[in-house]
Amino acid sequence: MERVVPMRWLLARMYEPDVVIVDCRFSLQDSSQGRLLYEKSHIPGAIYLDLEKDLSGPVGTHGGRHPLPDTGALAKRLGEQGIDRTTRVVAYDDQGGAMASRLCWLLVYMGHSLCYVMEQGFTAWSNSGYPVTSDPSPVPIPKRYEPDVQENMLADVEDVRRALAESAAVLVDSREPRRYAGLEEPIDRKAGHIPGAVNYMWKDIQDADGKWLAADKLQERFADLPKDGEIIVYCGSGVTACPNVLALEAAGFRNVRLYAGSWSDWITYEENPIVTGEE
Repeated sequence: MERVVPMRWLLARMYEPDVVIVDCRFSLQDSSQGRLLYEKSHIPGAIYLDLEKDLSGPVGTHGGRHPLPDTGALAKRLGEQGIDRTTRVVAYDDQGGAMASRLCWLLVYMGHSLCYVMEQGFTAWSNSGYPVTSDPSPVPIPKRYEPDVQENMLADVEDVRRALAESAAVLVDSREPRRYAGLEEPIDRKAGHIPGAVNYMWKDIQDADGKWLAADKLQERFADLPKDGEIIVYCGSGVTACPNVLALEAAGFRNVRLYAGSWSDWITYEENPIVTGEE
């Protein structure tokens, strides 16, 4: 995958001056854990960006559990960390690439083409004997980040409603099959899925070692989806949908949008329909 790189790719480039490594580790069960793990051990030179403090905006009545951050605030934060649109950003986490993919998607949304996700994650990096440290990273030299927002990458609740009413797009639900079917819902207050959505669990784009499938295997996985049609991808809160977006693009799909609010936004509108079971 063009945006997903193996650990050895980063190992060969980690000290190049235009590379910024971003640690995105995060636990939904303990929001402080990612930062603590970063302080304990990280890839040398890596900075830390927090899913909820940096890569999400404030939670409101609508918008889901992880609304997109304000682009101006994100641009300011990136600039403070020495990142501009000429910087090669390589993100990693220990959550199968979900959080790192969120950052990568956000950067592309901001007009940034030079962003990558390191596959397998920090534990695999450390277990491979690659360098790690607990030393603080050098204070970055601030830069000015100039966003060029790509609105066509984003879908909102009205786009999804239109897709349902007009059969204008295929909806891809990225959650676990049991959550999609409404058999269990450990996080959100309602169970089920958006009517007509098809289930493609995001973790199935990787093998047992956490390596992302090659483009031809991804094409096989998504063979039932329309190559030229519009696809809107969602999950619980717009995070784990991001790996599926990257995988679809690697498979050659060019009209893929992220429903950033996802299921946790959809269910805040009482009039929105919900279904359970398989489709």
